[in-house]
Amino acid sequence: LPQLNPTPWLLMMLMTWLIINTMMANIKNMNLTKTPLTAKMNSIKMKTPWIWPW
Repeated sequence: LPQLNPTPWLLMMLMTWLIINTMMANIKNMNLTKTPLTAKMNSIKMKTPWIWPW
């Protein structure tokens, strides 16, 4: 049996992390055109999926 190679999983995780970071940066750039309160609210909403299991 071939040994399980974790490299593809690490690459997938890295790519997913890079995509999420790019999306977060784009959302932050869009929020710069809004009021500070709205940007803060959206920032809290974006952090929620990392805190809650859904």
